[in-house]
Amino acid sequence: MSYVSHNGAELRKILETIGIASPDEVFASIPEALRYGSPLAVGGPEDEESLRRDLAFHPSRVTFTGGGIHRHYIPAVVDAIASRQEFSTAYTPYQPEISQGTLQAVFEYQSMMAGLTGMEISNASMYDGATALAEAALMALRGKGIERIAVTRSTQPTYRSVLATYLAHTGQDGIREIPFDPKTGRVDLRALEESVSPDTALFVQSPNYFGVIEPMEQIAEIASHKAGFWGVVITEALSLGVLTPPGAFGPDVVLGEAQSFGNPVNAGGPLLGFLCTRKEHARRMPGRVAGLSKDSEGRQAFCLTLSTREQHIRREKATSNICTNQGLCALRAAVYLSAMGPRGLREAALQCAAGARYLMGLLGDRGIRPIFSGPVFNEFVIPMDEGKRAGLEKNGIVPGIPLAGWYPEIGRAVLTTVTEMNTQEECRCLADNV
Repeated sequence: MSYVSHNGAELRKILETIGIASPDEVFASIPEALRYGSPLAVGGPEDEESLRRDLAFHPSRVTFTGGGIHRHYIPAVVDAIASRQEFSTAYTPYQPEISQGTLQAVFEYQSMMAGLTGMEISNASMYDGATALAEAALMALRGKGIERIAVTRSTQPTYRSVLATYLAHTGQDGIREIPFDPKTGRVDLRALEESVSPDTALFVQSPNYFGVIEPMEQIAEIASHKAGFWGVVITEALSLGVLTPPGAFGPDVVLGEAQSFGNPVNAGGPLLGFLCTRKEHARRMPGRVAGLSKDSEGRQAFCLTLSTREQHIRREKATSNICTNQGLCALRAAVYLSAMGPRGLREAALQCAAGARYLMGLLGDRGIRPIFSGPVFNEFVIPMDEGKRAGLEKNGIVPGIPLAGWYPEIGRAVLTTVTEMNTQEECRCLADNV
C-alpha cells in the first residue's frame, strides 16, 4: 500500500537484500556534522478527525508577510483546471502526438510571461526564483568574456545564498555585492558604476527585497554601457501589472518568482521560477521551450522546440540539469493570467499598492514611518524590535519578516507586505497594536 510505513520484518528484508546492517549505512557518505542527530520535534500520528479538529481550532492570523512568497486571490477556475487528471498526472511531454494539451498550456504560459516582462522568449519554467537567478548566472558565464558575477545587496537574501552555492565550484572568486543607499533603500549608483565592467554579469532586483522600486533608467544606462551581461530579478510578479516591463530597459534576461500568479503559499512551496531572455541567448538558456509548428499534414502542432537539458542531450553539452521543472505551477499561472486578463491583473496590482499606502498612512499617524524613503510597490520596511514582534504574533498578528539576521546594518526592523487579501480592518488591527 502506498504511503504506509514499513514494518520491522519488511525493513529487515530490505536491509538484507541490499547488503547492509542498518539504515544509517545508506547515509554514511554524509558527514556527521551535517546530519540531524535528534528525532524531529513533531508529534505522533493523528487520525483524520483529530487533525480536522486541531486545524479548526487553530487561531486565525492577520499576516503581512511576503518577501518572495505572497498571498493573493486565486480564481476558482485555477483549481478546477489544474486539478484535472490530464494535467495533474502528466509528465514530461516526450511524445508530442499525445501531449498537445500539455504542450499548448506550456506555450501559452511562455507567451504570457514573455509579454509581461517585455522579453522575446520564455522557457517552460524554473524550480523557483532563487534557482532561476543561479541558472541565469551560469547562463551568463557560458557567454564570451564573462568572468565575474555582481548582484545588488538588496536582492532577496536567500536568492543570493543559492547563487553562492551554485557558483561555489565554478572557479568564481566570490560574488560582488553592490551596497544600497541607507536612506532611500535603492542601489548605490556610484558603487554600481564602480563594480561593473565588460567581464561582469550584473543582477538587480526591482522592486528590491525592501520593496523599493529601483531607478531602472539610470541602472540601465550604466549596465548597458559597462556590464557584459545584465539581468532584472523580480520576486513579486504582480508588480508586472503596473510597473514598466523590465524588458523596456534592455536587459539580457528577466527572471524571478511567479508564485503570485495562481499558486498558493503552500507553506513555502512548490514555487514557480521564470526566466525570459532575448532570442540571441536562447541556446544558452536553461530548461526547455515549447514551440508552435506544423505536423506532416500541415496542421498546427505544438512541440518541444528547444531542450538543451541533460535528459535530452549529452550531459557535457547541456545548459542545465533541470528536470521536469514546475509544469503544474506554470499551468496554474497560465490559467490565472487568462482568467484575470490585463485589466484584472492591473486592478489586483493597484489594490496591493493602495493597501500598502493605506497601512503606511495609518502607521505614520502613530509615529511609525518606513526606514527607507524610496518609492515602493506593496512592501516596505518599518522599525520593530523583537519583543514587539513576538508580542504581536502571540496575539495572532504577523507584522512581517524580521531583517536583522540578513541585514544587521538596518537594525531591528521587519519587511511588511500588503496584498489585495489584506483588508482595511486588518491594516487597522496592525496599526492599533503596533
